[in-house]
Amino acid sequence: MEITWFGLSCFRITERGRVTFVTDPFQDAIGLPSPKIKGDVVTISHDVPGHNNVDAVKGSRLTLYRPGEYEIGGVFIKGIAMHDSINGRENVGFLIDYDGLTVLHLGDLAAVPDQTVVEEIGQVNVLLVPVGGGFGLKAAQAAELVALIEPYYVVPMHYALPDLAIELDPVDKFLKAMGVSKGQETDILKVSASDVWDQPQIIVLTPSA
Repeated sequence: MEITWFGLSCFRITERGRVTFVTDPFQDAIGLPSPKIKGDVVTISHDVPGHNNVDAVKGSRLTLYRPGEYEIGGVFIKGIAMHDSINGRENVGFLIDYDGLTVLHLGDLAAVPDQTVVEEIGQVNVLLVPVGGGFGLKAAQAAELVALIEPYYVVPMHYALPDLAIELDPVDKFLKAMGVSKGQETDILKVSASDVWDQPQIIVLTPSA
């Protein structure tokens, strides 16, 4: 599985010969140029301009934005309702399962979910987690959630970037909360089912143009 980040909460998630997902594509009103991506399925965690630019994704034939269980091309997807008690709106997290290789995108989650939701999630290979505050989790909350979910890889998202019009904290705050000085930096995260770690590997992706 390969994961590419385009900034904010937008990722392309793909596995060779399988369905390609694009999460939360944004509009250029947020200060970053709207991504130009190809994908089969778009997931929208909540319907606001920083997360809902479906038209930016070429080739997409399906958009998921509600809780529920789906199967598309042999890939299982679970939309998990994560009600935001702070902002009074629903946020949907999407768990994508390529034959047991899983990635969880938490959207703009702003509060640590209760144990019932954590148990519903189950084992996660890759966790895509907001860390920069704003309407998303703050660094300490994100670190707390990582400890609850215990993924093999953690990819921070939704944090400060040059030219971003949204005021967010830098990723360094999250790294400090996780007790590390820096994460592993790379352009694309490549993950296989055999990647199993005692401690979560923190991956800081470089935004793709």
